[in-house]
Amino acid sequence: MSGILGIVVTFVMVFGGYLMAGGHLSVILHSLPFEMMMIGGAAVGAYVLSNDMATLRHTLGDIRRAFAGPRWTQDDHRDVLCLLYRLLRLARANPIELEQHIEEPAASAIFAAYPRILADADTVSLIADTLRSIGLNYDDPYQVEDMLARRIALMREEGVHVAHALQGTSDALPALGIVAAVLGVIKTMAAIDQPPEVLGKMIGGALVGTFLGVFLSYGLVGPLASRLAAIRRQEDSFHEVIKSVLVAGLHQHATNLCVEVGRQATPDALRPSFTDLEASLRELKKVA
Repeated sequence: MSGILGIVVTFVMVFGGYLMAGGHLSVILHSLPFEMMMIGGAAVGAYVLSNDMATLRHTLGDIRRAFAGPRWTQDDHRDVLCLLYRLLRLARANPIELEQHIEEPAASAIFAAYPRILADADTVSLIADTLRSIGLNYDDPYQVEDMLARRIALMREEGVHVAHALQGTSDALPALGIVAAVLGVIKTMAAIDQPPEVLGKMIGGALVGTFLGVFLSYGLVGPLASRLAAIRRQEDSFHEVIKSVLVAGLHQHATNLCVEVGRQATPDALRPSFTDLEASLRELKKVA
């Protein structure tokens, strides 16, 4: 919602100010289809040329995510702490029973209690693979922490690839706008024998290319890339919470303390309150 609001404000302020200053949209609207074809087409072509198919496949989905907002909410952070609490308790009480939950998370009653987390393959894989490694006696806390840090870093690198690709496109747009403007000037020079009023409109149309390149770069594509990068950082913090709890568990801390370590590692805006989390854990103990 905030993304759409930002676009509306940008367009209203830019074009509203232009109209209030006495400008006329007719020149812009007349040149817009041709300039957009040159600038937008070149930008899309360069984007396709400079990125692999995996990035291209994820681009539209990531753009939708930028407008939908961050995936994980405060409730999701509470839920993942509850999920890890249940899994760690089971790992200590009955490691054999734990295996069926981490080998087939989709069929696990524990994972099924948290459908939003279960729907994210990366998060489920991170939890299940780590617990599986611990079950195979790869249980040195420092080695596991290093392993998780490397895996989260790899996930981060893959997750921000679209944001970096869009930022590269944003950086190129002003130059592509200049290309379109130069073509407009060439067209104008070919009609130098026309009267001044005709030449004026042609020069104005050529300058629309420069305007569009800069406007699209700094008003739309650049902020969109920044938004995607910010969302990715928020998702990284979700995985960092998981890492904190699992590593605390390897240090043989009490399960409640492991969960509290994870709660403290949660960003302020998304951190569940101690009281709320404690109430959720009490409910789990009653069910157990």
